[in-house]
Amino acid sequence: MSTALEPALSVRQVLTLDRVLAGEPEVVAGAGHLDRPVRWVHVAEAPDVGVMLSGGEMVLTTGVLLAGDADKQAEYIRSLHRAEAAAVVLGLGRAFPAPPDVMRRAAERCGLPLVVLHRPFPFAELTEEVQSRLVRRKFAAVSLSESVRTALTGLITAGAPLQRLLDEIAVHAACPVVLTNLAHRVLATAGERSAVDDVLRDWERIARQAGGSQGDGWVRAELGGRGERWGRIVLCGYRGDSPIGRLLAERAAEALVLHRMLGGSAHSWEEQSAQGLLTDLVSGVVPARQLLPRARAAGLPVNRRTFVPVVVRDGEPAGLDRVLRLLGLSGLVADLADGATAILLSLARDQDAEALTAHFAARLRTESGMLATVVAAADARTAWEDVPAGLREARHVADAVAAHSAAQDLPAVVRLKDVHLRGLIRLLRDDPHVQSFAERELDGLLCGRHAEQELLPVLRTYLATGRNKSRTAQLHHVSRPALYRRLEAIQALLGVDLDDFEQAASVHIALLAHDAQQG
Repeated sequence: MSTALEPALSVRQVLTLDRVLAGEPEVVAGAGHLDRPVRWVHVAEAPDVGVMLSGGEMVLTTGVLLAGDADKQAEYIRSLHRAEAAAVVLGLGRAFPAPPDVMRRAAERCGLPLVVLHRPFPFAELTEEVQSRLVRRKFAAVSLSESVRTALTGLITAGAPLQRLLDEIAVHAACPVVLTNLAHRVLATAGERSAVDDVLRDWERIARQAGGSQGDGWVRAELGGRGERWGRIVLCGYRGDSPIGRLLAERAAEALVLHRMLGGSAHSWEEQSAQGLLTDLVSGVVPARQLLPRARAAGLPVNRRTFVPVVVRDGEPAGLDRVLRLLGLSGLVADLADGATAILLSLARDQDAEALTAHFAARLRTESGMLATVVAAADARTAWEDVPAGLREARHVADAVAAHSAAQDLPAVVRLKDVHLRGLIRLLRDDPHVQSFAERELDGLLCGRHAEQELLPVLRTYLATGRNKSRTAQLHHVSRPALYRRLEAIQALLGVDLDDFEQAASVHIALLAHDAQQG
């Protein structure tokens, strides 16, 4: 995958050079075509100069061989047009003291920029200036091309993640960079955060623009291989020269295709996109309103929707995503680690959120063949700002169920009300007051000495069985007298009476909090 670099100046840029401005240039025809690239500058007086051109030249002439012959003047312009010259610059003087009407009209009809210089001007200076700039630009372009290729290849061979590659591309492009699939859904972004947010906020319009014309700084390159396209990279608002922008986009595309071949797939990129978004939502580090453009650009319907945060234990993201598609539900799926997978369902306001969530859970168990799969959910949210709290609640419920001794007795979709005190404790486990309470209540058993710490399992079983001494002795394979001695040691270390309901309840809550904090 490569592109031919054309390190050209435009006619408009040439006319702004100081040496040209000294000649008082005036565009008398073809003013709408000044963005044509100038590949070279050619000084020529011959009437048939067009046969010597290859396209893109700015031709400089005094017209000395054209004076007094209207036919030659018109044919001169037409021959330059046929040769695809960039422009013609006519130095006014003895041959033409004023802009010739015949050449002006012919140039206007052909759309060829005709520029006259009102003051005498050494053409050699203009030729030297433009051509030296073209050579420097070509050298800089080649150097940039190799620099970008070397940097990206080095990152790939070092096993850098996709985001690191995009960050490097954004540094070279100095503009937001967006990676999309063929449906224009955003898979990843890079660049200054505020600029990226501005792009994502208006992504629907930009996606259409990026899919068509590449003007106005929107530069794209297709991603694919072996006759198959599977995505594109877009430089959004690139402010440099168009050829350089195309070069950067092509080099980036080459690197991304190589990255996919060596370490992943387009589908895994979509998973990474969802994971990054949902992880940011769960963490709360980034305000939800700032993540809304990312969610919309990722293809999640967000306008007038009901959101259901769900967390599944021991479920594969790919399998969960397949079930969503089978049911025709919109949502994002991401692995949160530790066997937990987050799902954010987006439903129409008139849909029954509770029924659809239950249907999803049932279908998931059928498809996976794992009837014991835990599906935890928070109550439906209609405000996007409430989604992060809902995801955290669903995660806490899923964690509480994982530690629940009777998880099999819980409903198909578990909610906070179903895990009672254990669920509440898990929600509050990071609260400093709860942590301090647990440490204070259990201090005698958490002092670090092995003998005391061995008593914790006994206390845990005793409280979980409703202070049933016979059952506790049986589960720990000790005699009742031996259990009594251990319970007496526990009460002495904690300074409590476990036969007192309030004191036992306080210790039980502290133990639940301690276990929740230990994960």
